Amino acid sequence: MADAESFGIEKGYGKQAVDWMNEEAKKLDLKFEARLYDYEISTKNFGNFEMFSWIGGSKIARDLVIKASKRFRIKVIEGGYTPIRLVIKVSSRNEYGIVRKGDRVYRTDRVYIFAINK
Repeated sequence: MADAESFGIEKGYGKQAVDWMNEEAKKLDLKFEARLYDYEISTKNFGNFEMFSWIGGSKIARDLVIKASKRFRIKVIEGGYTPIRLVIKVSSRNEYGIVRKGDRVYRTDRVYIFAINK
């Protein structure tokens, strides 16, 4: 997840959220397409997430992911995030991410990711 803008959707809601995001993008005439791929991550504090790939602008993807989180009241995770305080000092090899549920941003410290391949 590091070094990329990756997104994940709370396990069990992946297909529903990805289908909705694709329909919403079509309706709003946005250049965006998302597809689930057979990869899941597990976090120590926030549960499991189904990862998906996407084509389009990162701003559009982030906005649609947040809208899907609000609409279905689910948690989403955004990878490739580094807290500002770590920009100055070199950190260890930990993965960082933002976990959101609607407008609420959960703690943005270490997410402690354990990869699970399906």
